[in-house]
Amino acid sequence: MLTLCVIAIATVGAAYALRSGEQEDPARSAAPPPAPRQQAASRAGGARKVRTRPRPPALVRVRYRGSRALGLPHAGSLVNGTRLPARGRHFATWDPILRRSPNRLWRRYATDDLVRMLMSVQRSYAQREPGEPPMLIGDLSRPHGGDFGIRYGIVGHSTHQNGLDADVYYPRTDRRLSAPRTVAQVDRRLAQRMVDLFVAAGAETVLVGPSLDLRGPPAVVAPYPNHDNHLHVRIRNPGG
Repeated sequence: MLTLCVIAIATVGAAYALRSGEQEDPARSAAPPPAPRQQAASRAGGARKVRTRPRPPALVRVRYRGSRALGLPHAGSLVNGTRLPARGRHFATWDPILRRSPNRLWRRYATDDLVRMLMSVQRSYAQREPGEPPMLIGDLSRPHGGDFGIRYGIVGHSTHQNGLDADVYYPRTDRRLSAPRTVAQVDRRLAQRMVDLFVAAGAETVLVGPSLDLRGPPAVVAPYPNHDNHLHVRIRNPGG
């Protein structure tokens, strides 16, 4: 009789607990069932990592500062230089001395107009060549412009002194996001696309590699030594 009473009390207590919303101690509860993708991995034979795609970089904001280019590209300075972000959804930066991405921040300053052109062209490139790796941008100018020669890394720049010059690396045939090491690694179709976009954006000068047969208006596009892995863009000085 006593045993029946105990069972009845336990049954009533359990029913009351369910009605009153009480939960079982999580520490004592069984582990939750694996997520569907984990279940598939388990059925395939053990603990296997589920690969997920990396998230694309967030949209970047540029702080334009009313910059001014003084002097000449080979003998000038930069006032209130604007810094190009290290990377964005459709572009990345490359340090030609350390041979890595991103480029160091003190090598990424330019005039507002040049940064605006780079941001515009990288968007246009992504729209016209969907699925291709981002545009790879190299050196601009130092924070206040001035000498950017060999003491800042071999080979150095004879120009890039007043925020009007930028280096942009040609896309590679193997789609790696790094500077090409040989002419054979350059995707010439995509390189020509970049040249065309900078010409259309209003570049004053686009210097290209003499071994690549890249073309454009002769007054704007010209072959130049040591440019077989990148093109050199220069814009007009809006200040005259």
